[in-house]
Amino acid sequence: MAKEIFLEIGSEEIPAGFLPKAMADLERMIRKELETARLEFGEVKAFATPRRLALSVSNVAEDQPTLRTEAMGPAKQIAFDSDGNPTKAAIGFARGQGVDVTALKTVKTDKGEYLFLEKEEPGRPTAELLKEVLPRLVAGLSFKKSMRWENQEVRFARPMHWIVALYGGEVIPFSHGNLTSGNLSRGHRFMAPQEFAVTGVADWLDGCRKHFVTADHNERKSTIREQVEATAKAEGGKAAIDERLLEEVTYLVEDPTPLCGTFEEKYLQLPPELLVTSMREHQRYFTIEDSNGKLLNKFITVSNTRPEDKQVVINGNEKVIRARLSDAMFFWEEDQKVKLESNLETLKNVIYQAKLGSSFEKVERFTQIARALAERFDPAAIALTERAAQLAKCDLESKMVYEFPELQGIMGREYSRIEGEDPRVSVAIFEHYLPTEAGGTLPSDNIGAFVSIADKIDTICGCFGVGLIPTGSADPYALRRSAIGVLNIILDRGYQISIPELVEQSLGLLEAKLTRPQAEIQAEVVEFIRLRLANMLTGRDISTDVVDAVLTARFDQPGDAVARVEALAALKGAADFEPLAVAFKRVGNIIKGGVDNDVQAELFEADCERALADAIDSARQAVADQVEQGDYAAALQTIAGLREPVDAFFDGVMVMAEDDRIKANRLALLTQVAALFADIADFTRIAA
Repeated sequence: MAKEIFLEIGSEEIPAGFLPKAMADLERMIRKELETARLEFGEVKAFATPRRLALSVSNVAEDQPTLRTEAMGPAKQIAFDSDGNPTKAAIGFARGQGVDVTALKTVKTDKGEYLFLEKEEPGRPTAELLKEVLPRLVAGLSFKKSMRWENQEVRFARPMHWIVALYGGEVIPFSHGNLTSGNLSRGHRFMAPQEFAVTGVADWLDGCRKHFVTADHNERKSTIREQVEATAKAEGGKAAIDERLLEEVTYLVEDPTPLCGTFEEKYLQLPPELLVTSMREHQRYFTIEDSNGKLLNKFITVSNTRPEDKQVVINGNEKVIRARLSDAMFFWEEDQKVKLESNLETLKNVIYQAKLGSSFEKVERFTQIARALAERFDPAAIALTERAAQLAKCDLESKMVYEFPELQGIMGREYSRIEGEDPRVSVAIFEHYLPTEAGGTLPSDNIGAFVSIADKIDTICGCFGVGLIPTGSADPYALRRSAIGVLNIILDRGYQISIPELVEQSLGLLEAKLTRPQAEIQAEVVEFIRLRLANMLTGRDISTDVVDAVLTARFDQPGDAVARVEALAALKGAADFEPLAVAFKRVGNIIKGGVDNDVQAELFEADCERALADAIDSARQAVADQVEQGDYAAALQTIAGLREPVDAFFDGVMVMAEDDRIKANRLALLTQVAALFADIADFTRIAA
């Protein structure tokens, strides 16, 4: 009969950011343990609140199945001497299998007689196994930061207070630190802190609810959303629900209660992003908007208790936000007493990175790159691009950004608007930070795009130039994000930018800072960006081999590379692609790097050679024109027309002829075939 496993770890309040990973780890570890133990099981589900992590597994078999194994040992003639006594080979085989030599049998095979062992390992009861499995689960949970308490040797995110461990409602006893597992959970720390007995996950969920804890995080999240929306509606507005904030608040409370507070209307003159940052990022408040999307002077906080006097709690929150907004207003007014541009000079005293110099030097470098991009793609915007680049980092020296670093770019945009800068410059100051996340908003204007590309490529090249290269998951300067940002902007704006040339220009400006040869760094940076594009394309469900084939053949302009990938992916989807790929892979594998010889028609010995040469001559100019126009789909279709003469060539002649002149001529012919698609894709990398 199948039974349920239930585990709960109760503790001090765990940081909200730790909980999603901990739940995923619990589910992953229990699956691995049960699969290793050969136990059948049903649904696995983890739960989390600030004070508890829990896990349930349904329909877990009561016993392991019997394990039957077979092992073949050494040959009989080696295993026994002439007197029939076991040799070291037989003794060693028996020892390795954990049995006595007398348990070994012999079996006849095509190669003779060999020692053979068939073993049966009886399955153990699940309840017995769980005494080993569950302690490993608890001890195996890791967090970004862990702690010890009360001189215990164990570690956890926060001090543990109780452990519930059940199988089929019965306690699985084990110890962890100074705690012993049992069947007693606890309610809300303030509303109902007493213990209550549980028999399984359904009983636990119900018991938690009765003790002011919504234990299911999905239910809690839905409840918070509904409560916040209803509260905002009752206040005559609409809740601006940020999904990341909703996720965080879900793991900050066990019993959510929404409360609405207000602040003075005078603060609405501050930039909306500043108000949102103050309330959302610093206080975990949900903001409220009117029907036009304009912020109201109201906020919603989600309390973890049901206060007897809600107004006392609201007053406390209003006092906190009032102080924070008062500071913001002071910074806002003080910053406007100084011209934004004047901060550029102070950037000379701000170290951007110890080996790369000051922030002023960085601005000077990426201003040159941005100007070069404007000269090429939007000459009318050269002056505005230079101005935007020069002002892009000036708000870093403002009092507001010093207090609220999240507002960099936003404050530069606002202060430049107030000072009367061209609107495109103001927008570009903000947009040069875009995109800020995967799939995020991209610059809406060429000026912001130019400065963004320039700033990001300078960061990437600078870090690579002084050895600050990402390793594994460690990427402290967010170079991967910067590279993806550069690629997305280039693709979005349709710029025909050569990545090697862009990197070369950036490294040239960094020449005095570089700690290694420039050519070596350039190759590494280009490959780094190429891999980011490969990851982006495979993330679109384009097969890895197609992406690899295209980007290995040539990587220069991202837009061109994407066009080639899409064309080859479409061709690969055709019903007759496989024989085509096989033929072209064969061409590539035979010629390797190709030969430099000219094809000599007088050395042809078979009609299939002449036919292939004629087909190549007919296709060459058409393919060149199609590639020149970027019509890679048409170019690949033209090249695909060579399949029949290529197949006929392989069927009709031996490429590696005994006569070296004939062989070289045939290799030269195949080299011409490969040359037609060499700049589009490397067909040897296609999985046909």
